[in-house]
Amino acid sequence: MKKQQVVVRRDGSSRRSSSSTSSSVVRTVRYGECQKNHAANIGGYAVDGCREFMASGEEGTAEALTCAACGCHRNFHRREVQTEVVCEYTPPNNSYQQ
Repeated sequence: MKKQQVVVRRDGSSRRSSSSTSSSVVRTVRYGECQKNHAANIGGYAVDGCREFMASGEEGTAEALTCAACGCHRNFHRREVQTEVVCEYTPPNNSYQQ
């Protein structure tokens, strides 16, 4: 399951120049293999082998937090965040001629 979050920031701190800088940060969250220890109550270590979180229900419901493959809560799956930063710069507009 992938989620995507976009953050857009604009920097207009310099009022004398007409340059502008905008950057956007795109974060994609993916939940990997299940890390729940099913043998913890007997002092052992055993995982179920679930390789990726698959939501049981639609986004926004309680079932969306339960894995359809292994039945565990999403918190037991390894969280992987990929971040991409995109910057755009517009140079100042020089209105005078030399």
